[in-house]
Amino acid sequence: MIRIGILGDIGSGKSYVAKSFGYPVFNADNEVGKLYKKDRKIFNKLKKTLPKYINSFPINKNEISNAILSNKSGLEKIIKIVHSEIRKKMDIFLNKNKNKKIVILDIPLLLENKINTKNDILVFVKSRKSDILKRLRKRENFNPKLLIKFKNIQLPLDYKKKKSQFIIKNNFTKKSVNKGVKKILKDIL
Repeated sequence: MIRIGILGDIGSGKSYVAKSFGYPVFNADNEVGKLYKKDRKIFNKLKKTLPKYINSFPINKNEISNAILSNKSGLEKIIKIVHSEIRKKMDIFLNKNKNKKIVILDIPLLLENKINTKNDILVFVKSRKSDILKRLRKRENFNPKLLIKFKNIQLPLDYKKKKSQFIIKNNFTKKSVNKGVKKILKDIL
């Protein structure tokens, strides 16, 4: 099985690129969303760790945002609790898809949390800052302060780009992404 890890800036279109490969995708952000909605164990751990902020189940994203913005170590505490569960979900995904030729890992902190392996193929999604900002502003609950917090825990983009074997230019058209995906698949298969 070939594992392809998708890297890039927040809002650069990593999930779109991941889906464009046409192979099974492990999307960590979607999995976190499911945990917040359905996993009472995660809720109890978060409530115990951040009792001033986490009060309702299913977990309200605004409560998570407030915990991150109001508590200096809030983001680290949340990551510590959620990360191990996401890793388990990824292992289940990999096991379920072990006979697939390729799987795609759409995990924002892939390198930061050392989830990638030496043999993973890394693809960096390159987008213009102005395009990214335009897209992020359209998101529901967009908060520039939250964006800064998330960026602060990520490795520099230049480092991620250097670590990547491939770069896909995403100017937010199907054509640009599909062209890049086709080229990568041709090179690795």
